Amino acid sequence: MPPPPDPSAVFLNIPYDQEFRSLYVAYIVGLYLLGLVPHLASEIPGGDRRLNKIFKLIQSCSFSIHDLSRVEVSVAPSAVPRFNMPLELGMTITWQNLHPSRHTWFVWESEPYRLQRSASDLNGTDPNIHNGTAEGVLRELRNAFRRDRMPSVPNMLMAHHFVENNLDAILHKNGTRNPYDRSVFMELCWISKVLAELIRPTGPVA
Repeated sequence: MPPPPDPSAVFLNIPYDQEFRSLYVAYIVGLYLLGLVPHLASEIPGGDRRLNKIFKLIQSCSFSIHDLSRVEVSVAPSAVPRFNMPLELGMTITWQNLHPSRHTWFVWESEPYRLQRSASDLNGTDPNIHNGTAEGVLRELRNAFRRDRMPSVPNMLMAHHFVENNLDAILHKNGTRNPYDRSVFMELCWISKVLAELIRPTGPVA
């Protein structure tokens, strides 16, 4: 049995593509603003089989978000569906069923009712619908993780815009075009944590 999970840790099971990067930044910024800490598979150093490392990371987190909004057939010439997100969701569901007190998972989508068509076995699960926008991600983070002290969605959006506007500079600094690289992810986490300390209300918010 692994150690107890970190009560503030959230595993993010998201697509790693350029079109998703604004939502990716919104997840990181939004979670920090709610007093939580995001984790990605890309942050794990090498040395062990990738699937084993992902499963250990899921086990170390109290929560996980599984964004199925991009589970779709990719563009030609390699037109194949994207199975990574459903695979990691299946691993998480198995872990949570075996140890229900250790983990809570959420499914996120961009369109209402699409989950019933893409994964009908999840009928009865109410997905968080973000409409494919950063504002939708921030709104649904507030709905999923209720806190006594939460910034408003407009304030969260301002923080998101600030980080997103600095993303290209962060990519340049780290010598990459990939926003999901470990070094870029860690820097996005750092700047989001600093912003959270400045923005998060100190008293209850109605």
